[in-house]
Amino acid sequence: MQEGLIRVGRWLELLSRLVAGVALAGMLVVTVADVTLRYLYRLSEGAITLRVTGSVELVSYLLLFALLAAMAANVEKGQVVVEAFSHRLNDTLKTRLNGFYLLGFAVLGGMVALGLWASATSAAGHGEVTQDLRLPMAPIYGVAAILSLLLGMRSLIFAVLGLWFNYRVASVEEL
Repeated sequence: MQEGLIRVGRWLELLSRLVAGVALAGMLVVTVADVTLRYLYRLSEGAITLRVTGSVELVSYLLLFALLAAMAANVEKGQVVVEAFSHRLNDTLKTRLNGFYLLGFAVLGGMVALGLWASATSAAGHGEVTQDLRLPMAPIYGVAAILSLLLGMRSLIFAVLGLWFNYRVASVEEL
């Protein structure tokens, strides 16, 4: 069972990293295109008036997806350990405390996912759209809800691994 949980956790990590990478690449493309077209406008003294409409809106939603996916990808190894409180504890107890701490992230991810899913269904029912591009908000909330659920699932997997199996994940400092 432990190996299966580790495998699922790692597969979800790869999925999260892919989503975060695509969102970051999208942010880069939109930003570079917007800056380039503004510079062309200035160089041509207004003769070339191409623009990236809604660039701020696109970047803000892509940033939301990138942040949620990156949080989901790194939740188990991104915790800061305060050595003043835990330096005298043995490694088993530290691992179990980390697992308990990850339970909080599992609850947080689940609650945020439920709230975003409710927002998605409400936006779909009312035909809510974005301000600049007039894109429907329901899919945006839906993707954010799925990424928040991913955060909760990965947190729960590594909480169970830490609490039940005493599985220790290398922290960022150790990598």
